[in-house]
Amino acid sequence: MADYTLVRKSRNTISTFVHILMNVVLGLVSIFATALTGSWAIGVILVLVSKWRIFAVRPRYWLLNIKSNLVDLIVGLSFVLIAYCSGTVIMPVHWSLAVGYIAWLTILKPKSSELAAEAQSLVAVFLGITATVLLTANYDSLIIVITAFIIGYAASRHTLIQSDDDNFSLITLVCGLISAEIAWLCHSWLIVYTFSGTGIIIPQLSIILSVFAFVFTRVHRSIIKHDGKLKFNDVAVPIIFSMVVIAVIMIWFSKPIFDV
Repeated sequence: MADYTLVRKSRNTISTFVHILMNVVLGLVSIFATALTGSWAIGVILVLVSKWRIFAVRPRYWLLNIKSNLVDLIVGLSFVLIAYCSGTVIMPVHWSLAVGYIAWLTILKPKSSELAAEAQSLVAVFLGITATVLLTANYDSLIIVITAFIIGYAASRHTLIQSDDDNFSLITLVCGLISAEIAWLCHSWLIVYTFSGTGIIIPQLSIILSVFAFVFTRVHRSIIKHDGKLKFNDVAVPIIFSMVVIAVIMIWFSKPIFDV
């Protein structure tokens, strides 16, 4: 029995190591292959292939699996598309994206706690909206509105699915609609913040929608905790903090020089 336990532990250690190694390879290859080739195709294909388990079941489960994996898909595709938008010259932004994607795959994504789910959703909103703005800033507003709806829906679903809220489906749709509305309002004045020499570009809309997602989660958690009633003391600090952040970036960091 002792020998069997030792063998089993050894196999688990090896499989864990191989799994981590494959994630590291996925993170590096998907980002740098995209940057060096100047094409998003390789990176996107690698991300989609890594999610083969979605379709490794009967077709009637595909839609449910897609919904359950939307946040991971949004994050993976966003890393690749941001790398694509960052050009073919390797810059600090590409290394940051590679490290960030590896950290997502090996550290944050495997966690399943309530706090981890909230962090995963915020990452999906921030990166998803960033990639959307960089790709569609000069296109019709309908594209960014639809994408913002999908991202808002996926992020809220990811956090709310752990709750016992009877209005789960309705709330996720409302969150998606509010995200789409905010994106539509901001589309005519898309501001981006650049950091010279690094290639890093952060859209203002990414910050605003991330703040909204953060407040939304905290408010919903308070309502569930108190049986449908909102206790302002529970959400006062997040709301005030979020209002201050949005006020600061709207008043002092919305100069036309940043306008895309």
